[in-house]
Amino acid sequence: MSDKPVKPRSDTRSIDAFIDQVRSLPVATDSQGRLIFALDATASREATWDQASDLQSELFLAAQDLGGLSIQLCYYRGFREFKSTRFVDQPRQLLKLMNGVQCLGGITQIGRVLQHAVQETRSRPVKAVVFIGDCCEESVDEICHAAGELGMLRTPVFMFQEGGDPHTGAVFRQVSTLSGGAYAPFDRSSPQMLKELLGAVAVYASGGRRALKDYTNRSSSEVKRLTSQIR
Repeated sequence: MSDKPVKPRSDTRSIDAFIDQVRSLPVATDSQGRLIFALDATASREATWDQASDLQSELFLAAQDLGGLSIQLCYYRGFREFKSTRFVDQPRQLLKLMNGVQCLGGITQIGRVLQHAVQETRSRPVKAVVFIGDCCEESVDEICHAAGELGMLRTPVFMFQEGGDPHTGAVFRQVSTLSGGAYAPFDRSSPQMLKELLGAVAVYASGGRRALKDYTNRSSSEVKRLTSQIR
């Protein structure tokens, strides 16, 4: 028995709803926000990993005038392999780290990503977690428990789903709700939308809601031009 894939909504209303969710979050206060950038590095993710590598500098560029951003790369792949890097504050440092990773087959470890984020936040506040993936193959209850912990710690998780798997979408939405973050689907063939959304999270992490509002006013036209083509 198989469900017919559901095409992800990537129209103007879904982008506006995402931005509205981010705007409602607490204001970041540190001069330099800490952000965890987590990706699924299993075999199916190779093309999207390359795309994320191309777009990673947008996180830094969007935040550079707001006190800057310090980013930690996390990923899982293969047989229970999970890695996290040091926090870096330059695009070339993150790109070097990402270029050193090759995708390998394996099952998802989203719960492990969230548990790691809890540990990091208890050590020193993390302003936001970004996760990009297309599948969920593990215990939903364990994932949601960790997401709830992050919500208590006021560390929102922003879940970006590639593809239209309905189960994955439902889990990603629960994670974003429980953590106080937001969910958005994206199409790998439309990198501009992912660029705008990553920029929004970076601005929130480094400058809070007011900065995000200014960013949206400057940058949303690209997203609107893209999504106006979708019927």
